[in-house]
Amino acid sequence: MKLESIRVPIKNRLLADYWSPNTAIHEFFEYEYNDKSFEKRAQYLDEHARDQKELTAIIRQFMEPLGISKKANEHLQQLEQGAVAVVGGQQAGILTGPLYSVHKAISVITLAKEQSVKLQRPVVPVFWIAGEDHDLEEINHTYTVHGADIKKRAYSERSRRKTMASVTSINKESMTQLLNTIVKDIGETEFTEILIKQLVDTLNKSETFTDFFARLMNQLFEDEGLLMIDAADFKFRRSESENFTHIIRNNEEIARVVTEKEAQLASAGYGNPILATDEAANLFFVEDGERHLLERKNQLFVNLAANIKMSREELLEIANKHPEQLSNNVVTRPLMQEMTLPVLAFVGGPGELAYWATLKDAFSVLGLQMPIFAPRLHITIVTRHVEQLLREHHLNVADVWDGKALQLKEQFIAEVQDTEAKRQIQSMQQMLLEKYDELRSYLEEQHLPLDKILGKNKENHLKQFEYLQQKVEQTVLNKHETTIRKFMTLHNELYPNEGLQERTYNPYQYFNEFGPMLITEMLKQNYNIGNHHYILYL
Repeated sequence: MKLESIRVPIKNRLLADYWSPNTAIHEFFEYEYNDKSFEKRAQYLDEHARDQKELTAIIRQFMEPLGISKKANEHLQQLEQGAVAVVGGQQAGILTGPLYSVHKAISVITLAKEQSVKLQRPVVPVFWIAGEDHDLEEINHTYTVHGADIKKRAYSERSRRKTMASVTSINKESMTQLLNTIVKDIGETEFTEILIKQLVDTLNKSETFTDFFARLMNQLFEDEGLLMIDAADFKFRRSESENFTHIIRNNEEIARVVTEKEAQLASAGYGNPILATDEAANLFFVEDGERHLLERKNQLFVNLAANIKMSREELLEIANKHPEQLSNNVVTRPLMQEMTLPVLAFVGGPGELAYWATLKDAFSVLGLQMPIFAPRLHITIVTRHVEQLLREHHLNVADVWDGKALQLKEQFIAEVQDTEAKRQIQSMQQMLLEKYDELRSYLEEQHLPLDKILGKNKENHLKQFEYLQQKVEQTVLNKHETTIRKFMTLHNELYPNEGLQERTYNPYQYFNEFGPMLITEMLKQNYNIGNHHYILYL
């Protein structure tokens, strides 16, 4: 395994500016990303330290059914004694979701280790599972490379209700069918049998999307002691009662400052990531596991589609007695995270960076401070086969991102086409058209009104010439299919769906090739969060 760090132009302007000094984006964050900021943030947390015994007990209770490793237990003890945390999170995707879920966890672990050494104090890694999210269509599928083709593979069960991932039961038969299809796509290796057994055993112990996700993540990162908590966990939600009350009492002000800050962000040229409004309550009401987004109208908190109307006092009563019936959105989730965890830094992707840029004043409204934002690691995995193809065609990964593999494919196709067959077909077509012109002239001289029939007949013949031309071209392509497939393999492995690999594929096709120790080996590499992209050669 070899790790290479490369610098490539960052297409996301906000992220590019975040890594550049003296750009407007830094006004939207409390800290710039440097060692001095980590020292200041750690000092701030010390000055605002809270008892972390209840928090630790809740995380321990959540993780016990998953299995608490020796390292995780060590981190729990450190957290209970006042350790700070590096936090990152993601939705509960199938097979951990896209690779960037794993990359986030690696980022969290790497940064926690780094800062533990630099600050000379315990810093624990915490993964916040967004189990309260209800967009199941976003997490119910994955992609595979089947041959050289990309296949979307989806869980067949559908629900008309917008239930949270943490309460949505898995149909194990349907999920098993999906797993079998995925494994069939990625092909059989020496590791496939053990991989299938592990996945099926884990599935059989799981009841919900979140449960399946958490168990897999725990297996992958147990040696690193990654702590996990589900945002929708009942005991965790119950512990947030006062925090929800705080958010509700300051609801109008939170909405106002976020809306203003987003307008400033747009004026600075960074767009409107949230589309905030002054009427947004930035909270969901949960009813029978289904989330309903609230807004404020006429002094009431409402969701008209779900026929929900309640006063501020009624919502405060819910926060006090049944906080499990409330849920956060993109605005209040970071605020709740800050109120519940000792966050040294939050690890997120470009999308999260954008909406966090609207939240600095919202933190202030609640008497909080925005933590350090740490952009996650960007990693592209290059298999041995892909590495061999890159060498064969004198390309690198960045070349493929720039479309050069597709350019070479088109160039190759142009070179191998049978130009003589094409010339002869065109010659035959031209002769036929000339004969049709002669026939048309003759029919006109004879006053025979057959233009429509003649036109239709000519059209049919032209279609046959087109069909013949396509067949010749396809036969040539079939003859050179192996070479053409190589170019498509390069493109679809490294730039699937015209985007980075980490946004499309799940990690299990790479486990299938490299083996179950892939994560362990990945974590042995020397990463550094910064303005670069890592290429990992298996």
